[in-house]
Amino acid sequence: MSVYQCPKGHESIESDYCSECGAKINGGAAVEAKSPPVRVATATINCPDCATPHEEDSGNFCEICGYNFVTGASGEIPIPKGIASQIASSNPDAGTIDAGATLVSPTSTPPTTTGTPELLITVDRTLGCEGSPEPPPFTPLTFPLEQPSTLIGRTSDVRAIYPDLALDLDDAISHRHAVIHRQPDGALILRDIGSTNGTFLNGIEVAPMTDISLKNGDEITLGHWTKLTVNVTQS
Repeated sequence: MSVYQCPKGHESIESDYCSECGAKINGGAAVEAKSPPVRVATATINCPDCATPHEEDSGNFCEICGYNFVTGASGEIPIPKGIASQIASSNPDAGTIDAGATLVSPTSTPPTTTGTPELLITVDRTLGCEGSPEPPPFTPLTFPLEQPSTLIGRTSDVRAIYPDLALDLDDAISHRHAVIHRQPDGALILRDIGSTNGTFLNGIEVAPMTDISLKNGDEITLGHWTKLTVNVTQS
């Protein structure tokens, strides 16, 4: 395709008037069209721990949760603790679940579950702190935990983040907030993956990148006023 030089410096595909600005082109030879830069496609894989898209040439670690794509180890990159959230339970001195509390232990035997575990999603306006917006009208929903890993967060079209459980009604929830893993025996494991405002289990803040066993009736709270109640059938 021939390209003509406009008096104002534009490249025009028309020989008489500039297709960019409309200025008259007084003759002039066609110039060679510039080829657009070629972008080499990079293979993308999803992190097994938090489902974050990862380009294979961007390093060996997940930028969100620190998963090591070479060794398969989880959370080898420490993520700074999120800002202490004001969106907590009524007991601010409850502390934080960390490496001395109800963690998953290789020697522990979590209860076996039958059927498909579920999360009951509700809005509890009493969880909001000063400055929290009024929650929108919301009908409780049930979300089945059918996948081995469920990413909890908010949708971001710009960043191409599409959580399995998208809680878009609550803007205090991080786009990639937490993950629930379902073990082969049905046991459920909760992990906060470095959220901004934190994740609370039964009123106690969960330390980032710490695996916590879940049981029937546990309440996970996050964001302004979002509550997830665990429903499992144990045997």
